[in-house]
Amino acid sequence: MATQYAIQGTTAKGIAASVERGVAEGELAPGDALPPVRRLADELGVSPGTVATAYKELRGRGLVVTRGRGGTVVAEAPSVASRRPPRVPEGLVDLASGLPDPAFLPVLRPPAEVRPVYGSHRAAPRLAALEELTRAWFRRDGVPAERVTFAHGALDCVARILSVELRPGDAVAVEDPGFHHLLDLVPALGLRTVPVAVDGEGVTPDALRAALRAGVRAVVLSPRAQTPTGASFSAARRDELGALLGGFPDVLVVEDHYFAGFDGPPVPTLGALGPARWAQVRTVSKRLGVDLRWAGLAGDEVTLARHDGRMLMTSGWISHLLQETVVGLLSDPEVIRLVARGEAAYAERRGALIGALGARGVRAAGAEGLNVWVPVRDESAVVNGLRTHGWWVAAGARFRIAAPPAVRITAATLLPEAAERLAADFAGVLGDAQATYGG
Repeated sequence: MATQYAIQGTTAKGIAASVERGVAEGELAPGDALPPVRRLADELGVSPGTVATAYKELRGRGLVVTRGRGGTVVAEAPSVASRRPPRVPEGLVDLASGLPDPAFLPVLRPPAEVRPVYGSHRAAPRLAALEELTRAWFRRDGVPAERVTFAHGALDCVARILSVELRPGDAVAVEDPGFHHLLDLVPALGLRTVPVAVDGEGVTPDALRAALRAGVRAVVLSPRAQTPTGASFSAARRDELGALLGGFPDVLVVEDHYFAGFDGPPVPTLGALGPARWAQVRTVSKRLGVDLRWAGLAGDEVTLARHDGRMLMTSGWISHLLQETVVGLLSDPEVIRLVARGEAAYAERRGALIGALGARGVRAAGAEGLNVWVPVRDESAVVNGLRTHGWWVAAGARFRIAAPPAVRITAATLLPEAAERLAADFAGVLGDAQATYGG
């Protein structure tokens, strides 16, 4: 435990809050040991049972883990301290953000005039025009959309669904490697994560089968441009996963289709197969603007009703100002063309980087999306080595649980000529590291 931080409190909740505050402020780092129960109880003048209850609460929320004789330590990715990326050092090219190129994002134009109405929007939380656009967006991929609702983004939606469907201690299957914020969200809700492996076509059937047999209550996955690997379902893989899930009708299937397109060929999704319990969330932040916190949700009747019931008790509805803005963007043919140009540019840039790395013997993945995932032996050596050449990439540790080490490179703004320089530097860094390993 960090010697400068003293845990305080006279109740279990107070002690747990003190530990949480220390983690959030960086005073307690991942791996730091907490005092033994009896010693902390003596220091605080409370019973050992009070401290034990506090530690139990912290374990249930994913802030600490118990390692037998190793005692209780701060978790490697405590839920209160999300796997935030480190700051980009000054003067480096930022290839770690995971963000789209602003050149392919439209200018956001909120409605010029919104007239006040009497009372609350709770009686009509969704604009009819946006409901119709949302239904059409789902239906283009064959997803049933008789019922749709809205949320404040994918994580807001997934958190609400899991919190109303599951209970603390329930297990959730998540992609590994996967979306780092989701990997933090699940334990923050008091749920257990069960990692499932990913290949070029998404979640592998063997990994999903093992998770289902282990008793997971929900599965959260991405059908396209999976973060961070860029994997996307083939029709065959989607059908194989759908057949597996068909044997477990009580398991909730949640698809985070954050990179859903507005045109082009349909994308295979599990939602199109109509599982017994399912929800698919689509967001627009990567397509229309990172500050556009809106998501559309389709799913079975019970899941949507529970989602909306919980929302009614909290935020109530999505701002009609925001909804009007989304309607304007989705109805603008020029915006749709701009998004299509962006997707073509991202494909070219990913392809250029993967090709340049491959020409130098470096294997990389990134079939779709904004990023390229590169397996490496030592993440820190690669990140720090590329830093000396002026590049800043993301270490893979915050995206994985049991998956092998790798680094994530955001290729969205990396022009092909720059990709050649990066690939040459990458190969050089790997060569230097290999020489070091070889002694």
